[in-house]
Amino acid sequence: MRTEAAVSADDSSQDEAEALQRGDEQVFRRLYDAYGSSLIALARTFVRDRATAEEVVQDTWIAVLTGISRFERRSSLKSWIFSILVNKARTRAKREHRSVPFSAMLVEDADGAVDASRFDRAGMWSDPPHEFDVHDPERVVGGRQMMEHLAAALEDLPPSQRAVVVMRDVEGHDMRETCRILGISEGNQRVLLHRARARLRSRLEQIASDRDARPPGRRERRVTESDAGRLPSDIPVENERR
Repeated sequence: MRTEAAVSADDSSQDEAEALQRGDEQVFRRLYDAYGSSLIALARTFVRDRATAEEVVQDTWIAVLTGISRFERRSSLKSWIFSILVNKARTRAKREHRSVPFSAMLVEDADGAVDASRFDRAGMWSDPPHEFDVHDPERVVGGRQMMEHLAAALEDLPPSQRAVVVMRDVEGHDMRETCRILGISEGNQRVLLHRARARLRSRLEQIASDRDARPPGRRERRVTESDAGRLPSDIPVENERR
């Protein structure tokens, strides 16, 4: 049985598709802003550099606008856009003699197994990360720095792992959509996602450990008024000494 949320998402997708067919620039801009960075990250899985990935993304949006009248709603609009991106990226890779089947990248990290004891029977972390306190200014600043490290760690993942984690954890595609768009089996998808998440957590744990090991005087400075413009308005800050 389809959930109410799934029906609502389908309705929203149909509304957006119809808006694009009418040439609604505001809807296009919203979709462009929402999916842009993830489309680039996914394109980087197939092409050699960011500049080429950005060109692939631009080609994708052109294809979306010129082909929206043929959108048949057999999938969500979002899935359709990402499918176009993958096809465009593969075509570009072939043209640049970088034609490596996605399935060929699945063995790139054969030694990347993760200690099974770190997961419970449901596949969740047995020792989940600590809850983030949004009312602690120092932790807010540290959290933003951690997000920068996370983005760098995502960029360093093997291409196939990066593609799967972008699809699943960044854009929220389900397993079936991810497998269909990337052309991989459910088993391969599970392995890639498991390894990608483990790599990311290991990287962040190491960063946190290094930060905690610093002498007290070397840790992040206290948050002052000069930081206020970069923090949510409801977080208190200290007065700077003149």
